[in-house]
Amino acid sequence: MSKIGMTTTVPVEIIYAAGDTPVDLNNIFITSTEAMKRVEEAELAGYPRNVCGWIKGLYSTALMNPDICRIIAVTQGDCSNTHALMETWSVEGLEILPFAFPYDRDADMLRLQIDKLIAALDTTWEEVGKQKKRLDQVRSLAWEIDRLTWEENKVSGFENHLMLVSCSDFNGDPEGFAREMEEFISKAQDRAPLPERLRAGGKHKKELRLGFIGVPPIFTDLYDFIEGQGARVVFNEVQRQFSMPFATTDIVEQYRLYTYPYPVFGRIKDVAMEIERRQLDGIIHYTQSFCYRQIEDLIIRKRLDCPMLTIEGENPTGLDARTKMRLESFLQMLQD
Repeated sequence: MSKIGMTTTVPVEIIYAAGDTPVDLNNIFITSTEAMKRVEEAELAGYPRNVCGWIKGLYSTALMNPDICRIIAVTQGDCSNTHALMETWSVEGLEILPFAFPYDRDADMLRLQIDKLIAALDTTWEEVGKQKKRLDQVRSLAWEIDRLTWEENKVSGFENHLMLVSCSDFNGDPEGFAREMEEFISKAQDRAPLPERLRAGGKHKKELRLGFIGVPPIFTDLYDFIEGQGARVVFNEVQRQFSMPFATTDIVEQYRLYTYPYPVFGRIKDVAMEIERRQLDGIIHYTQSFCYRQIEDLIIRKRLDCPMLTIEGENPTGLDARTKMRLESFLQMLQD
């Protein structure tokens, strides 16, 4: 058994089928108390300042974990800078396994990519199928946490984010993660629904229901700040996609339905349905500095009929004053 790093969500069933442990490098980077130091280390190694903070963080995080010798890097369907990231890792002696999500969602091409990864990790389709059944049981707990968030108002936006984003690798221990979620669900079910807040002057107002779309934020205090302004995130778009909320027994179809690595139009359709289902008052679209996905913001704005604020993050620090002011103004506009 060995640890295999991941640059983003991949068919994690294959890693478990091979008897190995997946490690989402994004999660261990952003949860580190030295996340900013990881970014600075990459810049000292030669990474340009105007490169995504996530890429720099992943580079240093992988190198500081000597038990990770192989990394599955997504070459299509994620960050375009991953290609250079793979090459700089290779120079440092890491073994890179490429994986590509076909742009047009072609089932045959996706099956081929999955087949190649199965061969590279020396496992079988039969074992992968067993792992899908195993992991879907764990995912169903994440779906329940998501339901408790938007339908019963018993889970905070950050709690929702944390549980769903962890479905990319199940924290390396699916059964342990399942027990953690079961305990969380039990406690959440006993909570009273989150209460209404009071407007100045004593007038009641309902808490704003927000959607968060885009890649998970690099900011460390976004959810706390939003809740401090009388709003709550009840929909985390990409994080929910990590939990594979699809009713299918076919692993190829599962990763075809997964919206994140494909054209933005599939994501927009998914978000539009959730806006209506969850009765959202507004959307916060997070974009990462120097990321090509910033361009997609103009398409999202044209296609989604919902008040939207686009914010940009660069490094794993707290919210800057300008972003706080923009969030405050946006939320006040929604209240008015």
